[in-house]
Amino acid sequence: MQGLAKSTEHHALKYTELYSPIVIEDEEDVNVDSHIIPKDTEVELLSVSEIIKNLTLQIDHKHVSRFNICRSDIWDGAVRGLKRGTFAENYDLLVKFSDDAGRFEECVDTGGPKREFLSLLMKELNKRPIFDGPVESRYLVYNTTAIRGDEYYFAGQMIALSIVHGGPGPNFLSEDLVSFISGKSSFKSSVADITDEEIGKVLREIQNAASLENLRDLLAENSAMLQTAGCFRYVKSLEEKDTIVKDYLWWFIIDRNHAAIDRFKAGLATLQFLTALQQHPSVLTDVLCHVNKRLTAAEVEHMFQPELSPNGSNRKVQEDKTMSFWADYLLDCEENNTLVSLEELFMFATGVPRVPPAGMDPKPRLEFLASSTFPMANTCANTLKLPLLDCYSTFKTNMDFGIKNSPGFGCH
Repeated sequence: MQGLAKSTEHHALKYTELYSPIVIEDEEDVNVDSHIIPKDTEVELLSVSEIIKNLTLQIDHKHVSRFNICRSDIWDGAVRGLKRGTFAENYDLLVKFSDDAGRFEECVDTGGPKREFLSLLMKELNKRPIFDGPVESRYLVYNTTAIRGDEYYFAGQMIALSIVHGGPGPNFLSEDLVSFISGKSSFKSSVADITDEEIGKVLREIQNAASLENLRDLLAENSAMLQTAGCFRYVKSLEEKDTIVKDYLWWFIIDRNHAAIDRFKAGLATLQFLTALQQHPSVLTDVLCHVNKRLTAAEVEHMFQPELSPNGSNRKVQEDKTMSFWADYLLDCEENNTLVSLEELFMFATGVPRVPPAGMDPKPRLEFLASSTFPMANTCANTLKLPLLDCYSTFKTNMDFGIKNSPGFGCH
């Protein structure tokens, strides 16, 4: 018991040191000539997984919050679960999927169904009407119906829960939105981020004005639109067109949506994720925004460690042959020569399309099947089971068919 107490005390100390409030000394005690240390300096010492693992110290694995989910309406099931009176953000998540016939899959959730649920939820979130902009760079937009349903809060809460409970980040928020939320001053949006055709057309015309007279005419023609954003003014030089466009973009993406952003931030504060983001923005931004990095065949091959039979056995000979098929199949996935992508294969085996911010626990494994000609997976254990077949073409065809026709990614 004494050892347990010491371990608990150590975890609490580690957590509170990492996310304790930032204290600023009185101005008279600070040397004004010295450099101010940025608030995310500590990022240099911490990886994404280390930051997230410190947040997971809050999770009470002895209690669960239950979610009953139908894959055809992920959002509705998620909101019902969050509204339940017994829900607690720091309880572990217990997820049950219902099939099309309405009966529950028989599975004890030790991680697989939860990871799949959170993966599907992040994908569904991108489609909600609370977001606008390009599909890989979405910003919040005010929606009266969503405000009434507190959807912005739920969206932020879902993202924080997913990341801290071992699921993926959204990977679609705009850098400008995340920068604003985390307290940074960067703003890089362009007219291309505006999906409203009429507004986009006006801003492009202003941006492409060839003379000062042309610019003044455009501003006069669109004075109502610009006045709404506080951007209408008398210009003295052609160069002011860029400032007007940037000011309008800031109003369109940030200022007019303040109420929505505030509720979203309140949701992100779940499990202190917002605090972590504001203290470590340079590291955690990639968890929220799109990063143009895909899985590689080498990464997947390295992650999945095989459980092989003893050397010299007939079974080991079959397994070695299958391992060569597996390596070739991964290369074919990477080179788009299969029906399955590496992300789909990873989702089939683990319940997530890529390694989540908190890392993989347990470590992915490979097993071998003599009883089936198609692949199987146990996402609770992150285990992929490969069929033992005699030729690569059959192996490839059966892998494609088995993964593409899997009804879900629960524990099998």
